[in-house]
Amino acid sequence: MKQYITTMTQRGQVTVPVEVQRLLGIGPRDKVAFMVENQEVRIVPGRDLLSGVLGSVKRLDPDDQTSIEDLIDEARGERAEHVEAKWRAE
Repeated sequence: MKQYITTMTQRGQVTVPVEVQRLLGIGPRDKVAFMVENQEVRIVPGRDLLSGVLGSVKRLDPDDQTSIEDLIDEARGERAEHVEAKWRAE
């Protein structure tokens, strides 16, 4: 496991190391979520949160049998394609 150490400012801000940003596929102005469990904290992209996904998909048709899990998987796949295309362009 790699470890990255950064310093917290007086305002409670930290810089996310570039390697971690790339791993998470995040950049300036992107949201991140802090997941706290058993005295440990994980940082995850905010777009993986249900609230972020719901705002990015069209309203469900009541007769459509597609599950929310399928919609989340589709949104994640589209995001992965976007990040991959961005990396290839660099």
